[in-house]
Amino acid sequence: MSDNIHMGIRVLVLRAYALLLLVVGIALAGGGGYLLSLGGSPYYILAGIAVLLSGILLWRRRAEGAALYGLMLLTTLAWALWEAGYDGWALMPRVLAPAVLGLVLVVPWIRSALIRHSAAWSGARLIGAVVFAIAAGVALHTFIPPYAPIDPLYQTGMTTAPTPNAAPQAGVVDGDWRNYGNDPGGSRFSSLAQITPENVAQLEPAWSYRMNADASVIETTPLKIDRTLYVCSAKNDVAALDAETGRQIWRFDAGVDVTTVPLFNCRGVAYYRTPDATGPCAERIITNTVDARLIALDAHDGTPCRNFGINGQVSLTTGMGDVTPGYYYPTSAPTVVQGKIVIGGSVADDQYWGEPSGVIRAFDAVTGKLVWAWDMGHPDRATEPAAGETYTPSTPNAWAPMSADETLGLVYVPLGNPTPDYFGAQRRPFDEQYNDAVVALDATTGKPRWSFQTAHHDLWDYDNPAQPTLVDYPTANGVVHALLQPTKRGELFVLDRATGVPLSPVEERPAPQTGSVPEEQRISPTQPFAVGIPSFRGADLVEGDMWGITPLDQLWCRVKFREARYDGPLTLPGLTPSIATPGYLGGMEWGGVAIDTGRHMVIVNSNLVPNYPRLVPRAEAEKLGLKPFTAGHASEMSLGMKYPQEGTPYGMLTGPFFSPFKIPCNHPPYGRLSAVDLTTGKLIWTRVFGTSQELGPMGIRSHLPLPIGTPSRGGAVVTQSGLFFIGASTDRSLRAYETATGKLLWQASLPGGGSATPMTYVSPDSGRQFVVIAASGFDSVHVTKGDYIVAYALPRNEGK
Repeated sequence: MSDNIHMGIRVLVLRAYALLLLVVGIALAGGGGYLLSLGGSPYYILAGIAVLLSGILLWRRRAEGAALYGLMLLTTLAWALWEAGYDGWALMPRVLAPAVLGLVLVVPWIRSALIRHSAAWSGARLIGAVVFAIAAGVALHTFIPPYAPIDPLYQTGMTTAPTPNAAPQAGVVDGDWRNYGNDPGGSRFSSLAQITPENVAQLEPAWSYRMNADASVIETTPLKIDRTLYVCSAKNDVAALDAETGRQIWRFDAGVDVTTVPLFNCRGVAYYRTPDATGPCAERIITNTVDARLIALDAHDGTPCRNFGINGQVSLTTGMGDVTPGYYYPTSAPTVVQGKIVIGGSVADDQYWGEPSGVIRAFDAVTGKLVWAWDMGHPDRATEPAAGETYTPSTPNAWAPMSADETLGLVYVPLGNPTPDYFGAQRRPFDEQYNDAVVALDATTGKPRWSFQTAHHDLWDYDNPAQPTLVDYPTANGVVHALLQPTKRGELFVLDRATGVPLSPVEERPAPQTGSVPEEQRISPTQPFAVGIPSFRGADLVEGDMWGITPLDQLWCRVKFREARYDGPLTLPGLTPSIATPGYLGGMEWGGVAIDTGRHMVIVNSNLVPNYPRLVPRAEAEKLGLKPFTAGHASEMSLGMKYPQEGTPYGMLTGPFFSPFKIPCNHPPYGRLSAVDLTTGKLIWTRVFGTSQELGPMGIRSHLPLPIGTPSRGGAVVTQSGLFFIGASTDRSLRAYETATGKLLWQASLPGGGSATPMTYVSPDSGRQFVVIAASGFDSVHVTKGDYIVAYALPRNEGK
């Protein structure tokens, strides 16, 4: 009786397992059949049928069901090796889940419930079958490989790191960090060398400071002047900290109304010393706020500079017309050049045609008076608009940081798209000329000297997101004075910063022309590609690049890939789904690039997560409730998913190309670190960047430090000693790498995600070198949040 009960339980478990196989088999066969009808892989329908038959046989307690499932596994292994090669991440969804599911069949307790159970799959035969499957897959992959596009990251070849030159970048003050990117050209290079590859492993926390912010992300890069650090919160509060201890010296409350803006951000402040350097506010901290004010504070006590504007403030909505709060909000640090504060600003993405102007303005750093304005719609007017007039609305805007060359007298402005991003039939000639352009403005007059466009008639939200980086490097014809413009497209353009002429070859290549809406009559026939330097846009996608945790969600991603239009880079958005690679996270993002000015190397952190956009007719957009947010309701703005684009015939639905488990549909890695030799244009090394520690299905943290490569927000700082430091990844880590090789030398866990660019300085009190980063999380990823400014240093008496 007892044996019968035990057998009954075994049969019950076996049939429950068989039911599971039936469900999986039906899903694979049904989805696989649809995929096949779209022109996709036949594997899924065949595997589904095999699993379905296996389930039926096992329900009947037939041992052949186990044998059939084993045969399916072996065939899957051979197919996976053929399609994915030896990439572990690519093999995982193809092999791991089916193998785990099949483990039930090797449990003797379960197998004993089978009728006519035999040792047909003995150990020796099983090993032989697995070896045969692996050999078959390897042979197929070798002799009949699937189509795999070449990754343009390697388009110029590879080289080794050059020998360093000890000369520091011009404009750097040893021990301080006086500009957002250290020098006015944004190199993010420091000539400090106390922390070295040999002792970096001894770094330890030195101090931390809490901004006492709300849930908004802190992305600030501090300034360091003499003995003081200056930092800002996402709501533009400014704090002065003792550089040795992190003790707060003063704090200024900017009084930003959190209900009026959709996005809180302050990526940095600026420093200015008046020519006479005497009296109150001889040294001042300049900040622009997300509620559109420009503020000057006394660097010594944080009080507003009374001789600047009205009681230390200037309204940035002057000349803009009737601006609904939240539609114009500067987020990047101001740029100070030749005694002028030059600013751009963000506008609310894709709400309506006619949003505030992207005008670039310069204000006197002492008085706050407008010196000039560059309004591309009125190029001959450098003053404020007359009464009843405004700056030209909906022009390309510059939300990213700017850079400056005092010697040439130029300010370099990285422009984005005129809003709305995804429909361009209403754009004017000056919009078409300057969208996604880096523009060199005369610092004295505000007039353009030159411009270079990184994308024509942008319909993908490919704003220039990063600070133009200025660098000098040697060539056979002497030293060149270059500008590097990182882009969301993943292209890195190298230009002569005096003329805008490319120093590294750029090709205008044919661009996709089909799939857009009828109103788009000015689609560019070509687009610029940087071909003399690695491209970070990633290889063109194919169906085999689709990924998942299991074969089922991978199948879902394959179906969505086949349902969408994809013509490679710059596939046009239209009324049917399309795929945009890279997505709006880049490529490169606002963290930009960092330069080892001695080795003439560029450090690049790049992302690769596609978008899945679709235009929707106005009637459908209204049914979906897509409408611009109103005053006091900025939180209604849907960042990065649903855009009304009111005033045009179409709204937009877009966002990352994710599976039902909220993970990217393309296979890892999603983030990389790379180094490029500027003198040769060749790749030196590339590494996967970031782990899955804070990521997982449905936003649930996996706590597994697997090298998946994560999207990054923020940049690196390079030091003379041969190191660079970077946070930026989603796994709450600050890391130190050897610049020449990309070898990881040190890593520290942060109290929140490090979505900011670190900086380094020497404290005059102790002579110690510190590395500082803001650690507060990410605004678009469910990772650990915080409100910290964290400093690291060597133990006292080390490194001297």
